[in-house]
This record gives sequence, structure tokens and C-alpha cells, in this order.
Amino acid sequence: MSTLNSRHGAFGHALRRRLLPWWHIVHLSALLLVLAMSPSSYRGAHRLTMARHLVAATAPVLLWFTLLSAITSLVITRIVLVTAQSYGLSQYALEMVVRVLVIELIPLTAALFVALRWSVPGGTALAVLRRQGRLGDQRRAGIDTLRTEVLPRAVAGIFAVLLLAAVSSVATLVLAYLLAHGFSPWGLEGYTRLVGRVFHPTVTLVFAIKTTALAMAVSVIPLGSALHDPEGVPAATSAELQGLVRLAAAVLLIEVLSLMVNYA
Repeated sequence: MSTLNSRHGAFGHALRRRLLPWWHIVHLSALLLVLAMSPSSYRGAHRLTMARHLVAATAPVLLWFTLLSAITSLVITRIVLVTAQSYGLSQYALEMVVRVLVIELIPLTAALFVALRWSVPGGTALAVLRRQGRLGDQRRAGIDTLRTEVLPRAVAGIFAVLLLAAVSSVATLVLAYLLAHGFSPWGLEGYTRLVGRVFHPTVTLVFAIKTTALAMAVSVIPLGSALHDPEGVPAATSAELQGLVRLAAAVLLIEVLSLMVNYA
């Protein structure tokens, strides 16, 4: 009986250890959402901090990500058009390009790009501040660390994902039209009708929710892992590794749910 109780206790302890960080992340997301909706987060010195993080998260990568996305979309679209034409399926080629690239791949690529470029390093930096005791010093000095250190990083990550996804989607749609119809305006009516047929209300809603969910996941999970990783682990990369594992699980769940809603 004592052995069974000890096993149950060990299982319960392991379960709490796995679920407690997720609860902290959900709680942190709620707090950041409230702060993000508060006008006071964008006034005075907070405005300068927010603007600095927005520029740092977006400006260095916007051009390069757009170019990389455009080149990749150009190659994939060309391959799809030529292959579809050889099989007599040209009427389905553009629709498939829009569905695969714009709806599925670009939001995911933008989210992962921002995660590796901004959110995960930001979470690591936050973990270093926490281990050095600087976050505690700020709290004791009456500084709201959520508003000054966490919120700008989270908002900047969300903004970067949404902006990169929007710009790359527009560039992909324009390139797909140019590859299919050239610079002739006569195919514009049929192309806009095709895009409208693909983005019917349900798909548009799922697309918007998925992109926003990916943006929030890649922006908040690394920060939550940095704030709530075990104190006894000396390596600064522990928060980064834990954040990556939780981030991968969240991104996979979001993608599976969106695919189920769109194609089930």
C-alpha cells in the first residue's frame, strides 16, 4: 500500500510539474492582455520602450523575410503552375497556391521566424535578468516589471508576426497573379473572384484566429518559460530549451486544430 501511495504521489508530483508552467503561461497571457488593452501602457516612458521594441523586432527582418518569402513563393508557384498545366489542371493551380502558401505556410513561417529571431532570445535575456535578481530589484523599487520588461517584448513579437504574415501574403498574391497572367489587367477579375472564393468567411475567420494564436504563442510562451523556469537550474539556456519544447507543442496544436476546422 505504501508503495502504491508513493507511486501515486510521484505521478501527481510529475503531473503538477508538467501542468504548472502551462498555468503560469495562461495566467501571464491574461495579465499581458489586460495590460495591452490599457492606454497607460502606451504613455510617457512606456511609449518609448514599446516603440523601441517594436522597431527592434520588426525593422531588421521585414525586408529580408519579405524577399525570402517572395523568392520561395515564386519558385513554388512556378512549379505548381507548370505541373498543373502538364496534367491539364491549370484551373486549380492558383487556388492551390493561395490555399497552401497564404493560408497555411506563410503564417507558420512568420511565427517560427519571429520566435527564433526575437521571442526565444528575448526569453533568454529575461531569464538572465531574473537569475541575476534585477527583476526582483525593480519590483522592490516599485517598478512594474510586467509593464516595463515583459509587455513590450510580447507586443513586439505579436506585431512582428502579424506584419510579416500580412506583407508576405500580399506579396505572394501579387506574384501568383503575375506568374499566371503577366502584367495584363484582363485576368484581374477572375483572380479576385478566385481569391474571394478561397477566403470565404469560415476560412478567413480561421486564418485570422490561427495567425493571431501563433503570434501570441511564439511571443508569450518563451517569456512565460523564462519567468517561471526552475530556480535551481544554473544554465541560462534551460529557459530557452523549455520554451522551445512548449512552443513546438503549442504551434503543433494550433496547426492541427486549424487544419481540422478547414478541411475536416
